[in-house]
Amino acid sequence: MTTSTLLCRLALACSLAWAATGHAADVAPSTRSLPEDWYPESAAVGPDGSFYVGSWRQGAVARLKPGADQAEVLVKPGSNGLSNGQGVLVDARRGLLWICSGTLGYTTVPTRPSALKSYDLATGAPRASYELPDKGYCNDLAQDEQGNIYVTDSFQPRVFRWRDGDAALQVWKEDTAFSAGPEGFKLNGIAIDRHHVYVSTVTAASYLLRIDIQSDGSASAVTRIEMPRTLKNADGIRTAGPDRLVIFESNAFGHDGPYGGQISLATLSGDRASSLQTLVAGLNDPSGGVIAHHRVYFIESKYGLLFAHKGDDAGIPRHVPFDLESVPLPN
Repeated sequence: MTTSTLLCRLALACSLAWAATGHAADVAPSTRSLPEDWYPESAAVGPDGSFYVGSWRQGAVARLKPGADQAEVLVKPGSNGLSNGQGVLVDARRGLLWICSGTLGYTTVPTRPSALKSYDLATGAPRASYELPDKGYCNDLAQDEQGNIYVTDSFQPRVFRWRDGDAALQVWKEDTAFSAGPEGFKLNGIAIDRHHVYVSTVTAASYLLRIDIQSDGSASAVTRIEMPRTLKNADGIRTAGPDRLVIFESNAFGHDGPYGGQISLATLSGDRASSLQTLVAGLNDPSGGVIAHHRVYFIESKYGLLFAHKGDDAGIPRHVPFDLESVPLPN
């Protein structure tokens, strides 16, 4: 084990111990290994309890079946033009696995135009690809009760929607409120709670944004949901019951060092969060995760190891370990 790997493990152990003493005495996180050099960005869970974890570097998706000792690569690297594997979604009603494909490079596969892609949930075989127009960037996705898919765009201030029969993604909401931040990026994570669509901005902000789904399926005006503090780059968002959101604060631009990421639980009251509870801290780019079995499962993306070697692929460390970890979800 390298020194950097050991430090990472120690930092995670300390943060989990802190969570156990500060929030819940029964924290005993389960850990499952992902393939080496995976650099995951998001995770989803299927109806059988299998976890699906996309790879930002390999352009692939791994599956962790219940009881299996090792992950299997379900979607092969570069399949159907997959590049940077971003948000992942299990669509059980259609038997599909959806994943956003990005264009930022640092991959072992060719970079293709950003698109929303689907694969057979059982076999990983390619099914469809919907390219984002105007050089958009497919970041994350969520599904409403009718099965419609909503997609955030990080390069243009838009949320797309895909419905059965659509040959292309349709702009559902475009708004200047999505353009916050000096880094030049727009939207990041997305979650749907009943008829509320919540999105986060890539830049660090003290709020999330809400767009309600109207009775005719159209989008309402954008509303700010104020947080008690500035979020450390809210990345993935997951619903945890009515008026509760789990926020994966990736610390994307490293303002608090490589282990400045954390995962928080927001309880909403109207247009604000009445509380924001830290579930686990001291993480290395926790960009996403999923809620299952009354636990919050999460990944650490460790993107700093890639970004430190821009244009120098040979300098990127090899055999870097990655895991799917978890902490209890408070009642």
